[in-house]
Formats: sequence, structure tokens, C-alpha cells
Amino acid sequence: MKSVNKSIILNKIRLSGSISRADIARESGITPPTVSTIVKELIHENLVVESHLGESIGGRKPTLLQLKEDGYYVIGIDAGSNRIKGIISDLVGGIYSRAEVEIHPNITKEEFLNSLSEVVEQVLKDYGQHKDKILGIGVAMHGIIDIETGTSLSSVNSGLINVPIKKTLEKKFDLPVIVENNSRAMTLGEYWFGNGGATKRFAVINIGRGVGSGLIVDNKLIHGAQGVNGEIGHVSISLDGERCSCGNIGCFETFVTGDAIVRRAKKSISNAPEDLTAEEVYRLAKQGRKEYIQVLEETGKFIGIGIVNFIHTVNPNKIVLGGGVLKSKEFLLPSILQTISERVLIDKLREETVIEVSKLGDDITILGAAALLLNELFYCYIV
Repeated sequence: MKSVNKSIILNKIRLSGSISRADIARESGITPPTVSTIVKELIHENLVVESHLGESIGGRKPTLLQLKEDGYYVIGIDAGSNRIKGIISDLVGGIYSRAEVEIHPNITKEEFLNSLSEVVEQVLKDYGQHKDKILGIGVAMHGIIDIETGTSLSSVNSGLINVPIKKTLEKKFDLPVIVENNSRAMTLGEYWFGNGGATKRFAVINIGRGVGSGLIVDNKLIHGAQGVNGEIGHVSISLDGERCSCGNIGCFETFVTGDAIVRRAKKSISNAPEDLTAEEVYRLAKQGRKEYIQVLEETGKFIGIGIVNFIHTVNPNKIVLGGGVLKSKEFLLPSILQTISERVLIDKLREETVIEVSKLGDDITILGAAALLLNELFYCYIV
């Protein structure tokens, strides 16, 4: 019971920003003496600090409690298919060091692991004065991940198979390593540092070069029996569509990624440039070019159909949309929301399912990688 109470109190302080011992006791139902004892332990463990005095409601002003932001640090790695990015972050998502390397399309397993190590070495070099306070390394990796062994089993985009990320990095840096699918890591990042809050059933859908999703239920990231929960990019929405990178026909991913937007624009716009990119489609749409606006609005409809399928299957309270494609949100979102409104089964889903676009931008995945370690820390007391 003490372990559970410790996690409850620690997370109450995290979610509140600043809170008094009395408010923790009142809101959690834990007795004031127990709160005081546990808070003393958390202060001793370098996780919590006393801050400024709060407002008095009679008697002396209460001392407020906050997370000790610089009590510990974590390394977050976003292992993408064309570049690897790394950061050192504090307990509230403050970034102190960054590093990045590009990787080539036909990279070998050994080269990939060397590039991962290079990024970790660089962030440690730039901010090595606090190495003794670093809790570990979180890695967000595209593709299918064996969570227990920290192995990347398969990545369609890079072609890498059975990459021992956890084993390699732990041996080299003598730090704990957690490896997670990038979309699930994004979900954790948004939950901790963005729009997640204390939502009971919270989801993120990531739309960029590929499509994936993550789901958190009661503070727990859901993986599925074989670790492929959230691979909504490979749900078929057409029996005679284009062939997907996974080998199947008509996957959701073939309709909504950046490459899919470019293919559809080239097919429907006679004078579309040969070197057209998704970024250029967005730029031309912003200039008022109706044919490019129409391509993005059509993409929004496809995304909306995918989200409706997701809502009917998973039924989350809130869905946050992220990834590079959502940079065109002013053209996509109205079409997405209209499609959802037209197609969900009941009014309650239409009225109560919150749909938002991430405000974390390009840092959402890398912060999610950092949050992998923080999630372990903040819920480690629950047996």
C-alpha cells in the first residue's frame, strides 16, 4: 500500500505543477501523516522540492511541492529511418543537449548501432557534467519491437531486422535502456508533456512517412499480445488500392502519408512538377492553388475514415494527431472532423471524443523516448 501511495503522491505533484501537502491528502484520500512521511522520502530521493508559499485559507500559508526538475536526467533517442536524433531531458521535458546524425537508406545493422552510439556519445559529451544523475536511455524506433529484449524485430522503412538495441547500448554505456515503437513513444511523450493530462483512455495517431498509433489506458501503455498494437497504417481500407510497403494492398498508409499525398497530386494535377514533395503541396495550397487544396482536403477525408475505424475499435476519450503530414492541419482538420462527424455510430462518440493536433511539434517523438524512463520512475513503486 505504501508503494501505491508513493506513486499516487509523486504523480499528483507532477500533474499539479505545485501543490500543498494538505491538498494532496484531500484530493488523494491518503492521510496527512502518510503524505508527510512519503513527501519527506521523495525530497530525500531528490525527486521533489519545496517551493514558494501558497495562498492561505486561514492560518499560515502552506508550502507548495514541485518536482525537482534537475534532480535527474534522461537520454531520449528518436531513431528514424533517415536520421537519428538525441537529447538529454530533465524530469519535466526541458531539453539541455541535442545531437543528430543522418543515416543512408541501405544502412547495415552494425552501421545503425554505431550511429545510435554516436548520438548518445555526443549528447553525453555536450552535457556530461550530470552523467551521475542520468537514469537511462529511451529509444523510439520505427517498426516492430520486442519490448522485453529491446530488439527491433522488423522495420519496413529501413529494412533492418533483429537489431539488438538494448543489449548494445547497455553494454557500451552501462545505463538502463528501454526501446519502444516510435508511435507508442509519441503517445507517451504527448501524455507526459503535451495534451494528455489525466485522460483515462488516451491515444496518439502518427502520420508522416508511415502511420502508427499508441494507446494509454489508466496510465499504462498498451502493447498487445505480440507487440503490434497500434499498427493502424496497415489496416486495409481498400481491396483494390495501391500496394503498401508491407506487401499488402490498400493499407490506410497508402492513402495518407506524405508520399501518398504526392502520388495523388501528380495523378490528379496535370502540370504538377516531377520533383513535387508533400511540403511543396502544402506551400502551393497556402498560396490558394485550389487543385492542391483539394488534394489535402481529400487526404483529410481519408484520415477521417481511418480515425472513425480507430474510434469504433478502441473508443478513446481523446486522440491527438501528430507527424509531419499534420503540418498541413489548416487544410486537413476541417475535412477530418467533418468525416468523423458524418460516420461515427452514435452522437455520444461525436460529442465526447476529443480530437486535437499535437503542440509538441518535431520534438514529440524524442520527448516520448525520454518519457519511457520517466514512466518507469514515476510508476516503479506500484508492484
